[in-house]
Amino acid sequence: MVEEAQRRRNRREYAMTRTAGHLLDTLTAKLAPDPGDNPLLPLIAAGTADPATLAVLALEQHQVIASDHRSFARLAQLAATEAPASAAFFRLLADGEAVAAGHLTMFARACGVDEERAAAHEPLPGCQAYPSYVARLALEAAPADAVLALTANFASWGGYCATIGRALRRHYDLTDDACAFFDFFAEPSPDLDRSARTAVEEGWQAGRLDERLAQRHGRLLQSYESMFWSTLARL
Repeated sequence: MVEEAQRRRNRREYAMTRTAGHLLDTLTAKLAPDPGDNPLLPLIAAGTADPATLAVLALEQHQVIASDHRSFARLAQLAATEAPASAAFFRLLADGEAVAAGHLTMFARACGVDEERAAAHEPLPGCQAYPSYVARLALEAAPADAVLALTANFASWGGYCATIGRALRRHYDLTDDACAFFDFFAEPSPDLDRSARTAVEEGWQAGRLDERLAQRHGRLLQSYESMFWSTLARL
């Protein structure tokens, strides 16, 4: 009897894990970007992007990273009581943004950006729509919905970073330290993947996951990310 009860629990847990994985995989596939969604990427990959544009990329990312760090910390705080698995996911994201900020400084320096220029830079609206929407998620999104939307969006971001990191070394002679920002996001994170699945499963079990809203959040995040790259490509 005890063994049979344990087998039933194992089957239920396996089914719920498959459900969480299915939701993540399905939304990631739906939101996969078209090649034209990032017009700057092929320019960097070919080494034809203006170095001045790379400097603006560093400046805009400085704003994005700082904003996202605050948003993820806020999401973790709000989810701590009712959605602890989601809170753990957001804490991982916030910690990652803090690490990325240090790497970004090295990239900015390699692009000729000093503290004075960074302080004087006026952010571009098209580049800051993405972090503004992440901040909106911190105000009104259900934790599991935000986890699902953000995780689906991260898949394309990681691929972009892998391509950029390779191109910066090949065409712009940047060092490993200068490319570490992109390497950091390009590298798979099994811990983050597991945390995302646990958080989505938690929301699914509790009836606090709205697939329609999560897809809407993910679609808007993907559109705003495309806007980021398109804005830079037009410089």
